[in-house]
Formats: sequence, structure tokens, C-alpha cells
Amino acid sequence: MTDLNVAVVILNFNGRKHLETFLPSVVLHSSPHTIILAENASTDDSVDFLKKNYPKIRIVHNAVNHGFARGYNDALEQIKGEFDAYLLLNSDVEVTPNWLEPLIKTLENEKIVAVQPKILAYLNKDNFEHAGACGGHIDSNYFPFCRGRIFDNVEKDDLQYNHSQQITWTSGAAMLIRSEAFHQAGGFDADFFAHMEEIDLCLRLQRKGYQLVCNPESVVYHLGGGTLAYNSPNKIYLNFRNNLFMLVKNHQGLLLPKLFFRMTLDGIAAVKFLTEGNFSFTWKVFLAHMALYRNFGKMYRKRLALKANKYNFFKYNGSILWAYFIQKNKTYSSLNQRKFK
Repeated sequence: MTDLNVAVVILNFNGRKHLETFLPSVVLHSSPHTIILAENASTDDSVDFLKKNYPKIRIVHNAVNHGFARGYNDALEQIKGEFDAYLLLNSDVEVTPNWLEPLIKTLENEKIVAVQPKILAYLNKDNFEHAGACGGHIDSNYFPFCRGRIFDNVEKDDLQYNHSQQITWTSGAAMLIRSEAFHQAGGFDADFFAHMEEIDLCLRLQRKGYQLVCNPESVVYHLGGGTLAYNSPNKIYLNFRNNLFMLVKNHQGLLLPKLFFRMTLDGIAAVKFLTEGNFSFTWKVFLAHMALYRNFGKMYRKRLALKANKYNFFKYNGSILWAYFIQKNKTYSSLNQRKFK
């Protein structure tokens, strides 16, 4: 399996600046594997820059920018059948020497369908990065968090998580995934547009009996917020909306009580935003709920289509809100590890 034929696929939309900054490390450290730019209908000079400076890098073109989720789906459909695995990599990621080998070796275990590296912050390389850190999890109410990051509390990397571990989701910023499994699962859900589409995909893959892992022997540095800043109202909207989409599709117990409880928690968050003077955030939570009402039928039909796959997914069987705000457990290592199963 170590001779896995891998395509490092970078989705690009108006990212000339990021390509100029981060592509050199990818080219330097990814040989002999293929690097592909998935060009998502940019209007800047990204393609001209690539052709001039990296003429050997293959480009696949999407006719229209349909966002991160469908953008990757459309691009990967054009190379379907050519590679054993895809390394999906954000354009604002700096990679390190031998970053691919540990990830590829992890896939020697046929039960593992996807693996991510340890993701540190490009601007503060001693700290984990928000989007993935050292492996993603969700709690019983579908709130996502990471090994190394809970809500906005990001830990310093003191090698405390420097061991491979099963996780709930691999970060879309840098994830190696078996190509056949990606296509069999239908890829990312295009209705998500961007944000949490990788969590939804990982839950669907686990329902087929696969596992996901973080292998911190591989290290990358992620700038983050390259498309939408972390404090962007639109990011708030997409995160709240897509989290509800994901819950409706994937929750394996009684749906309506769980959904009502989760939307109540969202309402509390919206009030908190309001008391902090973030009216735009409160408004975006409201719009996210309206989007769920409009799309509930569609998501419920997707839920029914998934119902045949009863395999339980790995998660934190507790409330991360309770652990973080009430019990004051601010780090992953302080959580009750017996609740991960």
C-alpha cells in the first residue's frame, strides 16, 4: 500500500496569492506524487501564474464556482479512476518534508478510509490550527471540536497528542482519502456549499464501517480563514445551517427531539451573540434556521436514503457545551476519554 498512487488536489478560487506563498512547499515535498490544481472558475490570474511558474502541474477546470463541496466533486469526477487516493489540500497550507509517507502508510489498514496530519497554525507554529487541529470529533448534539481545539480555545502543541488516534472526522484542509470510497459515498454534499461538508462525508463513510484517523507524524501549517474570516457572519451562517443539515441526515436516534433540543441551543447562542452586540451573528443564526425549514424535506429524503447503513459512528457521547462551560474542561485531554466510542 505504500506505493499508493496519490493525487494532491488543491481547489483554487482566486487564490493566486496563496499559490505563490504555499505551492513551493507542496512541490518540494510531494514527489513522486501528482499535484493537480482544481481550478474553480477563478477570475484572477491564478492559471497564468501556474502555467508560467509550474508548467508541469496539471490543471482541471470547473466551468462554474459552485463552492468547496461541489467544486471538489466536479474536479475529482474528471480524474476518477486514475488514482488510488486523493490528498485534498487547501491552497493556504504549507507542508513539511515527508508529510505524505505517514498518511499513506496509515491506509495500509484497510478499515481506515481517510487520515489527516497534525495541523498547526501557519502564523503561530507552536499552536494547533482551528480547522482540524489533531483530529476532529463531534458530541452527542453534533457540535464539532478537535483534539487540540474546543470552540475558540486553541491549545499549544506540546506534543501531547503526538500519537495516532481514531477520530470522527478528518479536516478538509488536509485529508488523504481513498478515491473509490469517496466516489461510492457520492462525495461531498453539494448542498452544504462550504463548511462541515467533510464532517458529513466522514459520518457517511463510518456508516459503511470505515474508520478515520489522525496521524501526527505528518505535520502541516494552515493559514486558515483564506476564503471566509473566522469572524465572518457568512461563516456563522454556513456553520449553523450545515450543522443542522448534518444532524437531520445522520442522526440515528429519534430525530425531532434531538433537532428541537439542538435548535434551542442555537437560540441560546443567538441571544448570547445579541448581548455581545453581534446582531449580524444573531441574524445569521435565524437565517440558518429558516434555511433548514426550506430544505428539511430534501435533507430528510437524504436521511431515508442513508437509513440502510446502521453502523454507529465514533463520537464523544456527552455534551461538549456542558464539559466546556460548566465543568470548565477547556482542553481535549481534560475531557472524560471513556465517553469517546
